[in-house]
Amino acid sequence: MDEDGRASARRTDTAPGDTAPQRAIERVKAMIADGTLQPGQRLPAERDLAAQLGISRGSVREAVRALTVLGVLEARHGSGIYVTRLGAVDLLATFGVMAGLSRGPRLLEMLQVRRVLESAAAALAAARITPDELAELEGHLAAMCATDDPDEVLAHDLAFHRTITAAAGNETLAALLEGLSSRTVRARVRRGRQEEGAIGRTRREHAAVLRALAARDPEAARAAAAAHVGAVEEWLRGRLDG
Repeated sequence: MDEDGRASARRTDTAPGDTAPQRAIERVKAMIADGTLQPGQRLPAERDLAAQLGISRGSVREAVRALTVLGVLEARHGSGIYVTRLGAVDLLATFGVMAGLSRGPRLLEMLQVRRVLESAAAALAAARITPDELAELEGHLAAMCATDDPDEVLAHDLAFHRTITAAAGNETLAALLEGLSSRTVRARVRRGRQEEGAIGRTRREHAAVLRALAARDPEAARAAAAAHVGAVEEWLRGRLDG
């Protein structure tokens, strides 16, 4: 093929609506899934990867960019492109961005998902939580009860739930809840609830969760966690319906 032909092929390969970049994404993902590329391994040079996949360098470049945003690949300055460790935190990072930007009915959907996952995490934690983790929860609850500063309450609220998800022992569940329970999401909801006694309710709801965990009662922990998130969910639903 002459130079004009190669240029034409490149233009066609990366034209708007063309599927070549998506094919490149799927093929790189397949290489990772089948073990050809391992976590932490450096990708071949762009020219070599394009030849290996039978796709233009432009499409490979777009695929690498997209997979980097998704946390599948990472660029190391002066070294190249590497497969990440493929941990839940890496792969679910963009989920937290989506949760943080959600509004209205979509935010309500996020809270509904959070209620399901928080309940599951609490039930798992009830069977696995250690004395040290229970003491940590008691400390965060005591700190929440000792202040009326919304920012301090929020900080201990977040830490309380992170301790529970850590005790649950499921990294993927913890990563999902981290996205759903980010400071941005909670602060937006809590600001709207300040005048309705949110801090007092928060203390009582967290105390109920802690009692269930201390009793090592999975079903009670599940119910207490669901009631805690459900209260926020019902408040938001009322605002949307009003």
